[in-house]
Amino acid sequence: MPFDLGATARLTAECRDAGGTLANATTAVVTVTLPDGSTATPAVTNPPAQTGQYRADYVTVQAGRHTVRWQFTGPAHAYVDVLDVREAEPAWLFSLADAKEQLNLTTSNQDEEVRDKIGATTRAVEWFVGPVAVRTVTEVHQAAVMQTLALRKVPALSLTSVAAVLDGGTSYETSALDLDGDTGVVQRRDGGLMYGPLRVVYRAGRLIVPENIREGGELILQHLWRTRQGPGRPQLGVGDFDVTEPIPGLGYAIPNRALQLLSPDQLPPGMA
Repeated sequence: MPFDLGATARLTAECRDAGGTLANATTAVVTVTLPDGSTATPAVTNPPAQTGQYRADYVTVQAGRHTVRWQFTGPAHAYVDVLDVREAEPAWLFSLADAKEQLNLTTSNQDEEVRDKIGATTRAVEWFVGPVAVRTVTEVHQAAVMQTLALRKVPALSLTSVAAVLDGGTSYETSALDLDGDTGVVQRRDGGLMYGPLRVVYRAGRLIVPENIREGGELILQHLWRTRQGPGRPQLGVGDFDVTEPIPGLGYAIPNRALQLLSPDQLPPGMA
């Protein structure tokens, strides 16, 4: 399961000799490679409390995919793994408490798995309707001359900056630009052209999440949770039987009634 940024990740590995028997090593080193390419070497207690079973604690400082490599000598052995760290402010559709209420869960022993399902649900919902939770988006528009430019994530709330990518290029004050938030179309208020390539930073998402999007998300969450506990395909006679036809790009992951709830806010073709 992913770790929250700033949390301590417990790294574990087993050292085995050539015959596959657990053994204490003469040296044991674990190296964590962070998303930016830098490395860290958490302290490893050697010998371990239990023969051949090593562990080290690493406090996360960056969001993203990390690689973990254990190297042992005497006996020579190696082990590699990965760990993922969530962003500091994940853009989730609803809270853990709301998700557990939808799933009728009252204990905390499955909280981490539920949080993963919230993230998956959010991505699925946004595939249909665009950003739900508000976040900052950065994108580059390569055209040399533009009457308008179309932001790729809608609804768009506000422009933060529109800056030239190349030295000597033209940047634009956001106050001189008009943004149509629903379509993401940006143009100069004086009707002039814009010259690129341009790096655009803007805020996208919804300040208020409509009930139909929230309800559709809850149905998707419920379906993903049920498929985890049984057959992956929907079965007649159960709550998800309405998933009768695969949805292009998502197969059987989305119940049809969830798609129907999301349809009033569904993005036009080409904007998913």
